[in-house]
Amino acid sequence: MIVFNALFLFMPKKLSSIELFSTCMFAMVLQQIVDNVFDLLLDWYGYFAPGIQWPYLIVSIGIYPAVNAIFLNYYQFTRSFAQRFWYIVGWCVFAVVYEWLAIKSGYFYHHQWKLWHSAIVYPFLFLTLLMILSLVRGMVKKSVR
Repeated sequence: MIVFNALFLFMPKKLSSIELFSTCMFAMVLQQIVDNVFDLLLDWYGYFAPGIQWPYLIVSIGIYPAVNAIFLNYYQFTRSFAQRFWYIVGWCVFAVVYEWLAIKSGYFYHHQWKLWHSAIVYPFLFLTLLMILSLVRGMVKKSVR
């Protein structure tokens, strides 16, 4: 959590404040909805132990916004399709490895959920973040007129 937030704080920002704020808020809301359904309702996975704990809130607020901002900040919209594709693949590999390490360290656990499920879902999550950023940019551009 400290590393992600340090990277976020010291990286040269390519996104505006409203882009960072709105995409980070979207990422946190989406994460909360998905985790509430998959953890609390379905018991497929969870953080630390079943139910809601304070450390979960700290982790969710401390990790997801920073990772979202780092991913979007360095995404190169002007690069070739292949370069953008491999950028997303690289982030998906990173996310799966990070999740595996989280399981091994005990702050995340799986029940019915498997790591390969995450590997399938992560590309869609990263693409969703890119779509939200594009939506926000369009809304900002429209409001400036």
